Amino acid sequence: MPKSICLTWVAIYRTHDLNVWRKKGKFVGEKEVNAPRAGAQSINYIKYAKTIMVNRFILNEVSYFGPGARKELPEVVNRLGLKKALVVTDKGLVKFGVAKMVTDVLDEAGIPYETYSEVKPNPTVTNVKQGVDAFAASRADFIVAIGGGSSMDTAKGIGIVTNNPEFADVVSLEGCAPTKHKTVPIIALPTTAGTAAETTINYVIIDEEKHKKMVCVDPNDIPCCAIIDAELMYSLPKGTTAATGMDALTHAIEGYITKAAWELSDMFEIEAIRLINKYLRLAVYDPKNPTGRSGMALAQYVAGMAFSNVGLGVVHGMAHPMGSLFDIPHGVANALLLPTIMEYNKPVCIDKYVEIAKAMDAYKEGMTKGEAAQAACDAVRALAIEVGIPQHLSDLGITEKDIDALADQAIEDVCTPGNPRLVSRQDIVELYKKVL
Repeated sequence: MPKSICLTWVAIYRTHDLNVWRKKGKFVGEKEVNAPRAGAQSINYIKYAKTIMVNRFILNEVSYFGPGARKELPEVVNRLGLKKALVVTDKGLVKFGVAKMVTDVLDEAGIPYETYSEVKPNPTVTNVKQGVDAFAASRADFIVAIGGGSSMDTAKGIGIVTNNPEFADVVSLEGCAPTKHKTVPIIALPTTAGTAAETTINYVIIDEEKHKKMVCVDPNDIPCCAIIDAELMYSLPKGTTAATGMDALTHAIEGYITKAAWELSDMFEIEAIRLINKYLRLAVYDPKNPTGRSGMALAQYVAGMAFSNVGLGVVHGMAHPMGSLFDIPHGVANALLLPTIMEYNKPVCIDKYVEIAKAMDAYKEGMTKGEAAQAACDAVRALAIEVGIPQHLSDLGITEKDIDALADQAIEDVCTPGNPRLVSRQDIVELYKKVL
């Protein structure tokens, strides 16, 4: 885990960071416990810290919503005084004409652009470096990012490195890198309803040499404008719709229960859970239905508004190595893990799980808190099954011998310390085994 830790993203701190926070007067009370970490070693963690918190909330400068919202793109470009775009997308979106739905708008408005379409699922350091070169060669002054999280994350990396060339190695961006300048302007148009990368301050890039996902958290990377146009999602395959929708649900639930959650973030996350429960099935089984697509497009954005500012938990911590080591789609990994890890976290989240049960339409009058909490877990599992999410690691080609390598990365992932319940490496091993 990086030594530089963002306060808004991590609510459990290693003791070697504690003195820093003491000096800043952040901690007014504390209790330490021992927790096993990385094999036989033990490291002191802060289990509870009563803090004087200044909560920060960062959002896009402006966003547009609704079918056809991409037609607002020329107005945004003109308002910002921009001249030429580098379109960052992937070959699939080019092949199936989704990217063209956006570039046609640029063409009609006479806005010049060049295209970088080498983005791959689970984008890499190489993707970013190639994109930086493409941006420089194009002489563009802004980026139009079209796609899911992979395109958005690549665009953020390109924009940050372009304006902060001291991070040209890309790997030094992991964690909370001290960049000095905002990204080049990014206008983000999502084509999936899952990652909410168009409104978050984080992005994920694979370090090919270490075979691990780097989570980068940087207020300077947020797109200046998000355009959420459900028409760009109509051709999304059923399986991808399901996986990205469950990814959004994971964001909402983890953002709701993470240690750094507070009243404002809770408001967004519980509404996102309600919206996903209402619209995901419709989006999966009636993909051209504008109500379902628009509902999910909004839901994932609302979830992103909050988790971007308060962080996530061990679901993401365990999902990231599944992507880096086995190229498992991120949404699938999250969806498979979520119900089981919800049950692990249940003892410390009872009250919030009652509200999740209500948002999932799983609460029945007269339920005890324990019954309602289990109903929340069961409802999430039932939704995942209903939309076709695999339920076992073995279904994805992962075997028991792979668990140690997964756990080694998961315990070090930047998202893991934000989990509401303290988690050790052995806990992570056992959680993987439960879904094997």
